[in-house]
Amino acid sequence: MTSRILFAAALAAALVSAGPAFAKGPAPLVPSALVEDIKSKSTDVEFMDYVGAGQVIKLQPRDVLVLSYLKSCEHETITGGTVRVGSDKSEVEGGKIARAKVPCNGGKMQLSSAETSASAASAFRLQSAAIQPVLYGISPVIQLPKVLPEGARALVVERTDRKVERHTITLGDNFSGGSFVDLEKLQVTPLARGGVYSVSVGSRKMLIKIDANAKPGKLPVVSRLVRFPPG
Repeated sequence: MTSRILFAAALAAALVSAGPAFAKGPAPLVPSALVEDIKSKSTDVEFMDYVGAGQVIKLQPRDVLVLSYLKSCEHETITGGTVRVGSDKSEVEGGKIARAKVPCNGGKMQLSSAETSASAASAFRLQSAAIQPVLYGISPVIQLPKVLPEGARALVVERTDRKVERHTITLGDNFSGGSFVDLEKLQVTPLARGGVYSVSVGSRKMLIKIDANAKPGKLPVVSRLVRFPPG
């Protein structure tokens, strides 16, 4: 009888000690690349998700995935196959990959990981670092703050070094906290090369700088991305 009691107690202790380990689950991956485009009905990643080193993405033969690496500035267009995300570039088996360097802030941006989604895709959200971001496209893509200031229904982009340029974008019902505003798609007048601008939504404001050699048009998002600091 005594031995049975001791065995039961030991088993219970083992289960209690094992419980938290199972609850924690796998450690989140380190964010390394931005999903700039995805044409697939079967993958777990979506447009503007962040994927981490070691993550595996399986594509059907005609699926297309476009990744931009945040530190190496590698821009990849991948068609079909199995993709293993790296820290600076992808490995692809059974598919095709076209790779090119694009201008971006490289390692000058900070990342914070979100919880792993129910579909097991690791999504990450980019946050602006405590620096003045430099953009390499004259038509920025601006992500609104996750929580919009109360009553804020306009995005204002205003040049700070010359008080002659101001763009006001009314935020309709289709825009909410965390939405992306692509000035190129909205046909907003391109910003000036070398200019410094304030970007504001209500009380939230930040500064950006346009590179002296910034290019026009629909460049890779990572070259012209603006995100408000957390707060």
